[in-house]
Amino acid sequence: MENGTSNKRVVITGLGVITALGHNVADTWDGIINGRSGIGPFTLVEKGEHAAGGICEVKAFNPEDYLDRRDARRRDRYQQLAAVAAKEALAQAQLPITDDNRERVGVILGTGVGGIQTLVDQEHTRQEKGLRRISPFAITMIMPNGASGMLAIDYGIQGPSTTITTACAAGCDAVGHAFRALRRGELDACLTGGSESILASVAIGGFERAGATSTRNENTPQPFDRNRDGLVVGEGAGMLVLETLDHALARGATILAELVGYGQTTDAYHITAPAEGGAGAARAITLALQDAGLSPTDVDYISAHGTATQLNDASETAAIKAALGDHAYKVAVSSTKSMTGHVMGATGAIESVFCTLAIRDQILPPTINYETADPDCDLDYVPNEARSGQVRVCLNNAFGFGGHNAVLVFKKYEG
Repeated sequence: MENGTSNKRVVITGLGVITALGHNVADTWDGIINGRSGIGPFTLVEKGEHAAGGICEVKAFNPEDYLDRRDARRRDRYQQLAAVAAKEALAQAQLPITDDNRERVGVILGTGVGGIQTLVDQEHTRQEKGLRRISPFAITMIMPNGASGMLAIDYGIQGPSTTITTACAAGCDAVGHAFRALRRGELDACLTGGSESILASVAIGGFERAGATSTRNENTPQPFDRNRDGLVVGEGAGMLVLETLDHALARGATILAELVGYGQTTDAYHITAPAEGGAGAARAITLALQDAGLSPTDVDYISAHGTATQLNDASETAAIKAALGDHAYKVAVSSTKSMTGHVMGATGAIESVFCTLAIRDQILPPTINYETADPDCDLDYVPNEARSGQVRVCLNNAFGFGGHNAVLVFKKYEG
């Protein structure tokens, strides 16, 4: 066992994703670079009184296509989505997990809530049929750490299995904590990412009551647009296989990109609103770049939090300008939430996948539905169409209720 004083390089060797745009990396990424919207009508939840115009559900998803029937029935939807993305990431990485290495591999995931639909369903069962009809698997389906525990069992992973619940920053925070564990030499490899499915009426209604959701059903959400009217709730999962560079090279793995920095701050200002001028977010960006040993002028692209809420987009723009100075106007900034919707605790992980692919393909994802410039949002948001461009260094921003700010720094692997 190595001590915790090492400063190992960390690389990405596997990616997995499932979103409203597709059930895998190839289909989802094709949707992103072609600017397709994942928004659609409510099917998993009755529209009823909901003010939200549309929703970004994972379409045509049958968990039994990926899990055996009994196993699928014992997992909440967010755990099923996690299983799909994890399987794809581990298959791409071709990482064998055996008795020789399973204690040196970890699982670190993020989620905002956990199995909220199971909680709602089981409460209905209790009310209608009584306590004895509650599922014996209810607790493990509801608990936020259920996905990480189940994935550890699925693959025989015996290193740390941890779940981070920092609201919409959770996916980025999970990847960041995995990065730190690898860099310190505590692990050789880690399955990390996030999963979320809050498509329960009480959750969607909560965001509506908070005034956070768009009421339109097309050409929305509109991140950074003057006429933006809120987020669109989405679901999905994103997973990455991270390894120390030494470990990846020793087994001949294909390296997709390098993860070089992580910054984490708390606003301590308001439970839902960002700090004035994006001060906490700006500090997280600065800390992430310092952690990576990079300067603001090294940044080529920012995967923005970009929720399409009035407060977030103006605040994030201010934070980027505060952290990068004049270079902010030379950086491409886009919000892929314009296509996937806001996948809450998984969103930072899904967008980490997109950052890796942007570096691999040297392409800048678009912000779709962009129509009208906002004087408070005056950066280059890659409006409506992807474009080719240098992507050597990429930031991934994620900010969550509670004042949580998390920023990751990805870099093209250059040996």
